[in-house]
Amino acid sequence: MPGGRLTQQERQQIALGLADGDAYAEIARRLDRPTSTVTREVMRNGGPTAYRSDLAHRATERRAHRRRQTAPQGAEASQQPYGRDPEAVREYEEVFTNVIMATGAPRMMSRVMACLTLADTGNLTASELVQRLQVSPASVSKAITFLESQGLVRRERDDRRRERYVVDDDVWYQSMMASARSTAQLVETARQGVGVLGPDTPAATRLENIARFLDFVSESIIRAAEQAREILYRKAEPPSDGATEHPADRE
Repeated sequence: MPGGRLTQQERQQIALGLADGDAYAEIARRLDRPTSTVTREVMRNGGPTAYRSDLAHRATERRAHRRRQTAPQGAEASQQPYGRDPEAVREYEEVFTNVIMATGAPRMMSRVMACLTLADTGNLTASELVQRLQVSPASVSKAITFLESQGLVRRERDDRRRERYVVDDDVWYQSMMASARSTAQLVETARQGVGVLGPDTPAATRLENIARFLDFVSESIIRAAEQAREILYRKAEPPSDGATEHPADRE
């Protein structure tokens, strides 16, 4: 039944396919399902290396149960701009959350980051995050503190003096630069260890190799981030007065 929900047997086939190293498209063909269905199923349930059919099936049942319990609230929350499919948006947000988690971020921080990123405004207040995610204010506050420490979110105040949490192009640039600075600090510490352990010892050689590798990577990240910011996000600047072209000049 290509249009229905995945069965437990289909999830077992997905798990077997992943264990065999099959591509999502190949697994989907065997199940007579769209590739996107298999991709969402895997990414929302731990990714290709951690997917388990029994856990995925139970998680799906729990999500369906929660949706039935919150049906009155969901009816209001399901209103989506631009004619979007609310269920498709909800599923994609869960997939996106799991992808962020796969980078090492805790679940609540990943949920907040996904929610902010997928909001059309690119910013939300704490109360809006609490309402959208159905979590406590303390959970949101803890998540924001973590995301700020990673340079992934910044705070602004709107015209009503409310604090808003923002995710935009510059936040990603700042996050990359913060990551590069952390890497540079690790490089410096590794080279300090070379002096402590002695330059000709195996441990010191290992530290020097680590430092050289990370130094190269850090410099590459900084250059790439600066180039991307300049090329992709540069705003068009108005011509200066001296550069203004008059109609007579074109004749």
